[in-house]
Amino acid sequence: MGVPFTFVHAADLHLDSPFKGLTKVPEAVRQRLRESTFEALRRLGNVVKQEGADFVVLAGDLYDAADRSLRAQLRLQRMLADWTAEGIGVFVVHGNHDPESGRQAKLDWPAGVHVFGSAGSAAECVPAYRRSGELAAHVYGISYPTAAVTDNLAMRYRKQEGAPFHLALLHANVDGDPAHDNYAPCRLAELAAAGFDYWALGHVHDRRVLHEYPHVVYPGNIQGRSVRETGEKGVYVVRVSEAGEVRLDFRGTSDVLWMEKGVSIEGAEREQQLKDRLLEAAEEARHSAGGRPVVIRLRLEGRGVLHDALLADSAAEQWLDELREWLGSPEERDDWVWPESLSVRTAGAANLRGLAAEEGFLGEFVRRGIRASEDPALGRELTDEALDVFRSQPKIREWLSSRSDEDRAELIRRAMELTASMLRDEDAG
Repeated sequence: MGVPFTFVHAADLHLDSPFKGLTKVPEAVRQRLRESTFEALRRLGNVVKQEGADFVVLAGDLYDAADRSLRAQLRLQRMLADWTAEGIGVFVVHGNHDPESGRQAKLDWPAGVHVFGSAGSAAECVPAYRRSGELAAHVYGISYPTAAVTDNLAMRYRKQEGAPFHLALLHANVDGDPAHDNYAPCRLAELAAAGFDYWALGHVHDRRVLHEYPHVVYPGNIQGRSVRETGEKGVYVVRVSEAGEVRLDFRGTSDVLWMEKGVSIEGAEREQQLKDRLLEAAEEARHSAGGRPVVIRLRLEGRGVLHDALLADSAAEQWLDELREWLGSPEERDDWVWPESLSVRTAGAANLRGLAAEEGFLGEFVRRGIRASEDPALGRELTDEALDVFRSQPKIREWLSSRSDEDRAELIRRAMELTASMLRDEDAG
């Protein structure tokens, strides 16, 4: 039997993330995004205090770059000092974004903060205490010495007896998630069999509970940094009973929410109807954000008569520019909604399979396109052949090589739609 205790599991703070790639962004949006990781850190601090945490574990990538910004280091130092002043311990490992080899300011970390190093053949083990002084757990960890660690660090963790609970802190890619760099790769089965009670993971930016008893947990990052990181981000508050029962409670910390929404053109026969639907989608996003600002990517989809007009040159850009105007300046309100982009994934009113039944060139063209969109190998062959002339351009070649089979199928479908539309217009003329 142990003692009941509470800890907060956070990871991937990415303090002072630069938020690159946004175009035509007003200064109010740019500034809010720039400060959003620090505001998320402040919200994390509130969670730690409000939930009565005995200690905090930070599972890597505290900073966004190996050469940490001075601002990020000073802000974190102040937060950690605030926690330790109340008897809250802090345990830290560094990951691929903030390895030990990165440039660091010469700062003194508060007493009560333990940063695990990378040296040694086994993970370091240190005690963690309740604020009242009782031993709560052993905490284990290894930091990255350099950015690209490809060894299985999990194999270096060995449980040391003498504590009622064993918590392993690790920045790693479990089971080779293809959406993340394969650093410190390991297998879930290895972690589950290692004898620890809780694996506090970092690196994957989506919150995931991979296993229970033992718990293997990704909390995700504390603030989304792009449209690939949509929805609420935050941390887990972990409560452990005297008997070792574990309860997880997620707490949001996002200052700015990233969202992606689809807007259907089905049944819309006039541009006014599309305008109304775009505004409705934006207002729904605003309402769901609970007073926080939103960066949203909109995706026009469905089949309808407006499809052909949406394929016209710069049509999507015009709709996007006008939507930004309708929503008003982010300078005027705190709960602004900024449309990051608008993509067209619609289909024409004509049924492609109906066209495929026709005789002549158009029917044969559509039939071949349908086969290529449904057969990945044929799709790769067709797109490679059609775009071969562009492969001499390095950026285009890189873009082509990064397309998935789904991307290629979408490209083929859009080409069929556009060609069918042009040929119908030609026949009508």
